[in-house]
Amino acid sequence: MYFKPFFKLIFFVLITSFLLIGCGEKTKKDNEEPLYPTQKSETPKNQIVINSNDQMQFDLKEIKVKPNTEVTVKLNHTGNLPANVMGHNFVLLKKGVDLVDFATQAASQKEQQYIPENTNDIIAYTKLIGGGESTTVTFTTPEKGTYDFICSFPGHYGIMQGKFIVE
Repeated sequence: MYFKPFFKLIFFVLITSFLLIGCGEKTKKDNEEPLYPTQKSETPKNQIVINSNDQMQFDLKEIKVKPNTEVTVKLNHTGNLPANVMGHNFVLLKKGVDLVDFATQAASQKEQQYIPENTNDIIAYTKLIGGGESTTVTFTTPEKGTYDFICSFPGHYGIMQGKFIVE
């Protein structure tokens, strides 16, 4: 009985390791587009489009915006797997939030779509979506600085993260 939590932890670590090993990173050839392009908020109506997939990847690793500007982040899930298996969201965190602590709290919040009940660490977030779905969130950008964005589905934050740069 004392070993039950230990086995759950070992199982979680093994599954997470399996997913990370299976998602090797591609390399860029000289004549190809950048693997992780940047996108500025000067798109029409200040909309930022981020694509996610069944390989636990965001297509953007860096987003640059201006401070105190209303932006809409549109998250597309271009994969086929449902949200309960390979769900993705966009979570923009405040400065200084520890990613591991936040992700650990989020992982236990399945009923809240992996968003912790205490949202004091969050600037904005989308709902959790599955393959073929899209969602948006509109918010005012914070003050100048660099912020982290992640997917808070359990185990995804290690790969699915990027920088939200307000300049």
